[in-house]
Amino acid sequence: MEGKSASVRGLNPTGTVLLILLGIVLTGSILWLDLQQGRGLMNSLLLPFLVSTGLVSAIGYQAIPLLKQLKMGQFIREDGPQAHLKKAGTPTMGGVFVVPIGTILGVLWSRFDPDAIAVTVASLGYFAIGGVDDWKSLSNRKNEGLTPKGKLLLQTAIAIAFCGWAIYRRGNTITNVHLPFNIIIPLGVLFWGLAVFALLAESNATNLTDGVDGLAGGTGAIALAGLAAIILPKEPNLAIFCICLSGSYLGFVVHNRNKAKVFMGDTGSLALGGALAAVGILTENLWVLFILSGIFAIEALSVTAQVFYYKATKDAEGKGKRLFKMAPIHHHLELSGWTETQVVGVFYAIEVVLVLIALATRF
Repeated sequence: MEGKSASVRGLNPTGTVLLILLGIVLTGSILWLDLQQGRGLMNSLLLPFLVSTGLVSAIGYQAIPLLKQLKMGQFIREDGPQAHLKKAGTPTMGGVFVVPIGTILGVLWSRFDPDAIAVTVASLGYFAIGGVDDWKSLSNRKNEGLTPKGKLLLQTAIAIAFCGWAIYRRGNTITNVHLPFNIIIPLGVLFWGLAVFALLAESNATNLTDGVDGLAGGTGAIALAGLAAIILPKEPNLAIFCICLSGSYLGFVVHNRNKAKVFMGDTGSLALGGALAAVGILTENLWVLFILSGIFAIEALSVTAQVFYYKATKDAEGKGKRLFKMAPIHHHLELSGWTETQVVGVFYAIEVVLVLIALATRF
């Protein structure tokens, strides 16, 4: 009886409500898209979405106890929000059962489409980097994994390889940037810099967003579903891939909603950004990707602004001022009095609006 009471006290109804609302928004949007496209049951986007969501959710109940047995408990930064210290020991590396399931289902459902396979390889590359980073953090028993330089070099190598394959696969037309009102800007060799930057920026931005229960997984699921809706008419196979991955991240939020039973870790967050950027590059939708990534961009820019402002305001003793109470910005909002679920709910709503804007401005 005492254990049951403790369990009830541990429930967060607000986190559950946010999860239900997220599921309704995604499911309803995909169903509406199916109806608009006249897609029957066999070609429905809703079916792979529901299968990937259900599979990741179900496997999570087996994977989380295993992560606990393997002592994959997260170390929490002491200089972070004090409310997060109670999360110490929560299993991390949840991406190990999210990314493989989502990408494998995406490849299978797209009938082994070469583009879906290529995006899977890129995503799994970032997944592997995140896995090594998470593992080193756990082995060192502190929140420090790969060195920033080493991590960036590995990410860059994957980005260059993927961009080379993309040009080989799609030809020089992929080096054009499409903007609203049918504006096309040919980049030529400059495409390499922009595309590599997109992969690096997106993967690191989603990584920074993964700091509040349910935030990265939920916003990522919305962004992937929005990208699927935009590319569906021209790229149905990659749209199916995105839907499968969207469902897998929604399935993860079942366990990651506040109060989280598992964290995504770099294993899942780097792969999320890598997949978004890779699909955006292949489908010539970098402008759309820029809009869909608004939340992730704000998170990353808040960190950059914090660092630059601190350095610019250093006094004679070498101490600077802080632009935010803490970066990324979700921590600033927490320290300003917002609850985690308030941050997540507002960010989910913003991401939905960004998807609508992207749909309105697609070329």
